[in-house]
Amino acid sequence: MAQDSAADTRQHQLNLIKQADLTHHLHPFTDDNALKQHGPLVVTAAKGTRLFVETGIQLLDMVAGLGCVNIGYGREDMAERAAQVVGELSFYHTFQGATNPYTAVLAKKLSEMTPGHLNKSFFTNSGSEANETIVKLARAYWRLKGKPEKVQVVAREYAYHGSTLMTASLNGLPAMHQAYGLPLDGVHHIPSTAWYRNGGDQSPEDFALTCARALESKVERIGADRIGLLFVEPVQVGAGVVFSSPAYWAELQRIAKAHDILIAVDETVTGFGRMGEWVYHPKLGIEADFVCLAKGMSSGYQPVGAAMVADHVAEVLAEGGVTQHGFTTSGHPVVAGLCLKNIEILAQEYLLDTVRESLGPRFQDRLQSLADHPLVGEVRGEGLAAGIELVADKATRRQYPLDQGVCGQVSNAALMQGVVVRPVGNALVLCPPLVVNDAEIEHTVSVLESALDEVHGRLTGGD
Repeated sequence: MAQDSAADTRQHQLNLIKQADLTHHLHPFTDDNALKQHGPLVVTAAKGTRLFVETGIQLLDMVAGLGCVNIGYGREDMAERAAQVVGELSFYHTFQGATNPYTAVLAKKLSEMTPGHLNKSFFTNSGSEANETIVKLARAYWRLKGKPEKVQVVAREYAYHGSTLMTASLNGLPAMHQAYGLPLDGVHHIPSTAWYRNGGDQSPEDFALTCARALESKVERIGADRIGLLFVEPVQVGAGVVFSSPAYWAELQRIAKAHDILIAVDETVTGFGRMGEWVYHPKLGIEADFVCLAKGMSSGYQPVGAAMVADHVAEVLAEGGVTQHGFTTSGHPVVAGLCLKNIEILAQEYLLDTVRESLGPRFQDRLQSLADHPLVGEVRGEGLAAGIELVADKATRRQYPLDQGVCGQVSNAALMQGVVVRPVGNALVLCPPLVVNDAEIEHTVSVLESALDEVHGRLTGGD
């Protein structure tokens, strides 16, 4: 009877939480009608790679939150660091030249982990804010250079750079534009290198160069004297883990440099070990004027972002006097302390080396076993990021209509078997914590195969 009473109490508390959420919480990227029908999923605890939801159900999180919990959930050493810093300095701002031991050391650490010309960091609360900061700093740079008209920005289709007005405009996602009357004036897009979807009869190499040369066409139409900034992701993880070839990056940079266009690289997802590197863009030969960091910078233990600025840009900005930009919690000491601890864990546990040399290759190899499935058109990835492109017809690369929700059906089928993967358009995205193990990878592949079979059977009537 006592056990029944305790279970009833837990269920009552859960019902109260769900009702409070439905009544008062406006969720990001959530269909409100679906939420009202099914109710929120209450995540009550997490440890390592596992989520514990509602009445104790356990899920294997193969997307690391949203590609951010690199060191895994619920680490006691992170909790101890948070308590330590709160006890020492719970908060003070960084306005008017104030700093603290954690933020100053973090700024130095980031400069050591990135290419040698990136020596200044502006701290924010998210990747969105960091990218917004980059746009503002680029505008300030060009004004100080006597070219205030160079305010136009170019990004790529399928890009995801954030949710503020400017960064949502940078996104190459029409749904995020239509909802708010975006993009803002002065934001333009060139094609993504998503060859499987859009490459037509061109080879992947030719298609990539066509995409890069679209920047030249954009410059010819708008004018080099008006375009000041190009925004790119080293890998378009949010688009289904879309890669670009070295030849693409070389051609894109050639065009940008020829027309005096600054390059901002968004490493929000790819940084801090996901690709086996602290930052991924140098491996691709990209020379950045700005770099956005976030997510894995704290492994999601606190909201954080950083806009890193190249020396030649920082020197010009310094000539402008006061930086008329900032956030109350820029460079928060507790956040910075946790970032430093997170970086220490990544280094001391050799997680980047493991991802690059062993775990990442095994992860990619096992996922490739799904490539022969009739629903799978392509499996692509590197490190601990992978995209599984679903397809209606392998021979023609014909996609399912997005409103059919095939990708969502597969992810839901996997969820019912206890594995969380992320549906993005017609691709399944996996980006697990860097502490995922071989058994969990094997289990994920098995569950995905079963989920694909289930949905394929439903689509074909069991044939």
